[in-house]
Amino acid sequence: MSAVFGIAGRSGSGKTTLIEAMLPLLAARGLRVSVIKHSHHDFQMEPPGKDSARFRLAGAQEVMVASPYRYAIVHELRNAPEPTLAEQVARLSPADLVLVEGFKQAAIPRIEVYRPALGKPPLHTEDGSFLAVVTDAPLDIALPCLPLNDPAQVADFVCRTLGVGQGQGLGRSPAEAPSQTLR
Repeated sequence: MSAVFGIAGRSGSGKTTLIEAMLPLLAARGLRVSVIKHSHHDFQMEPPGKDSARFRLAGAQEVMVASPYRYAIVHELRNAPEPTLAEQVARLSPADLVLVEGFKQAAIPRIEVYRPALGKPPLHTEDGSFLAVVTDAPLDIALPCLPLNDPAQVADFVCRTLGVGQGQGLGRSPAEAPSQTLR
């Protein structure tokens, strides 16, 4: 079973950039990490007119594109309800940690990325379930505040909170770090 941790925040707050910066740090701890990004918008995985897009448009429920380098599965919901976060996590290959961007309402441990300069209200004032706020400005709040420009400190917080990747230093390369799996 993978540990799941959420990174939420308003659009433009830096969620994706933070996750991108944390991934090599978590890998250096020997953790296998997957990411689920939620989008409220329609998206295209393949260019229109390519074979896989044509199969989808013709009615295929799922289309897999495979190569020696990667594979992707595009599943058309066709008016079915969006799968729950738990159902989506279950579809992933085994990992030590799944970072979730978005899913603001999911009942998972999570932090908020908040930049006051964006002029948007914080989420943590509307929802008391956040564990910490990652920010680029001093805040006078009861929650722990982590520096947005220090992804190693945020990765440490995530690992401590979930009890994963303990004992592995952030400076190690993935080859040097012992692998760890969850119970």
